[in-house]
Amino acid sequence: MATSKQVLQSKEDAAGRTSQESNAIFVHPLADCQSTRIGAGTKIWQFSVVLPGAAIGSNCNVNSHCFVENDVVIGDNVTVKCGVYLWDGLRIEDDVFIGPNASFTNDRLPRSKQYPEKLLQTVIRRGASIGAGAVIAPGLTIGELAVIGAGAVVTKNVPAKAVVYGVASRVRRRIE
Repeated sequence: MATSKQVLQSKEDAAGRTSQESNAIFVHPLADCQSTRIGAGTKIWQFSVVLPGAAIGSNCNVNSHCFVENDVVIGDNVTVKCGVYLWDGLRIEDDVFIGPNASFTNDRLPRSKQYPEKLLQTVIRRGASIGAGAVIAPGLTIGELAVIGAGAVVTKNVPAKAVVYGVASRVRRRIE
């Protein structure tokens, strides 16, 4: 992980094409990235906010209009599409895809100005994919290589390699 923000550098090859150094961190000028724990090759796009306690691995892509709270850990090679808010207690392992406007929660009984002693931890295991607009209830584990369909409402743990969709979602088949 890098200890400070770095500017994405461009290089021009012999044919006049530009390429970007893969180990540099890119933070769009219209993003607010307060964390210094950002891995090499990660890109954070415009109108996104990353709070100081967040940790984001290498080669990640955090698209525009995202929010990453303090107690969030993101592994390597993770894609977070537009409009995703990652709340305290979320742990995302390597190679995860999170589709646009997927929603995560961390409190089973939220009330205004009333905070639980401890927020629930949600874990997204390696290689899982979460479809656009899916809702993930707090305190769950999404298994390795699992696929969550677009618009699914996930209220229970999802086993490894399961495909779930629907409201409320249920296992529809297994990935072999």
